[in-house]
Amino acid sequence: MGKKFKSTKVYLKPDPIFHDKLITQFINYIMWDGKKNIAQRVFYDALLLLRERFAGAEVAEKDDKYELKVFKTAVNNAKPLMEVRPRRIGGATYQVPMEVEKRRQTSLALRWILQASRARKGKPMAERLADELTDAYKKQGKAISQRENVHRMAEANKAFAHFAW
Repeated sequence: MGKKFKSTKVYLKPDPIFHDKLITQFINYIMWDGKKNIAQRVFYDALLLLRERFAGAEVAEKDDKYELKVFKTAVNNAKPLMEVRPRRIGGATYQVPMEVEKRRQTSLALRWILQASRARKGKPMAERLADELTDAYKKQGKAISQRENVHRMAEANKAFAHFAW
């Protein structure tokens, strides 16, 4: 008889306002010490700030969930397509470029956006998060530069692509 493995799939409930699992995942990333209400307040305040920033746009007036589209576009802009992974071959360790799976792309993008917003100082967290989401939406900011650095590393180590498994 073969071994049975437990599924590593995480089942998330959609968030109460937008009914979106990506938002639930991001709120869980924001959360510290199990204080989900504070994390939700930070995230939804950041979305309100995004709505105010893009209020002048004609699209924001027509679409009532425009800030959700800004959030999703920002996350998609921060997703890496390639990354390098260490591979030990014959006593030497090579940085081998590999494609990133969809779930890892999402988790890396969310993590980078959150790290970049936490690194900003001098403002409340909701404002810092809104600033970083705005920058990622415009393809700027630390999260996007981190993505570009990962892509640059993968491009520089293209010669070792034949070591991929």
